[in-house]
Amino acid sequence: MKRSLFTAIIAAALTALCAASASEAVSQNEGTDTMQILREKVRTDKKLLVSMNMNLTDAEARAFWPVYGNYQEALAKLADRSIKLIDDYSGQYQDLSEKDAKKIIDDYLAIETDRQNLRQSYLPLFRQALSYKQTVRYYQIENKIQAVVNYELARQIPLVE
Repeated sequence: MKRSLFTAIIAAALTALCAASASEAVSQNEGTDTMQILREKVRTDKKLLVSMNMNLTDAEARAFWPVYGNYQEALAKLADRSIKLIDDYSGQYQDLSEKDAKKIIDDYLAIETDRQNLRQSYLPLFRQALSYKQTVRYYQIENKIQAVVNYELARQIPLVE
């Protein structure tokens, strides 16, 4: 049961992410509103997924959720950078110059480095809020969600020509 719920929520989040990509065709103002609504839905679905899979006590929840919220805000900034990078790439991948290719790979690796640094910097905060086992569980949940998102992105982003 938990596994199918996990899959259903991830599928809903991915659907929202895919729809967000499609919103580029909508006018700038309307597209921004649509993107914000979809992002909020994904955040809500993700929080529900984490909540259902963490089995937190009241004390753990009081300590965990503020740290989680701050962490998600920082992750959102990285996601914004990734979305910009993907948008830049999608407009030029068919005839990418060497200069642009260098910038794309450098930016991608900088985002991934920042993502790893963020994980590392929040680890003591999660350990303070949770037991070590619960911290591992939370990082596992985040990794599973990120793996699904990465898979979907990899499936949709074309290779350089």
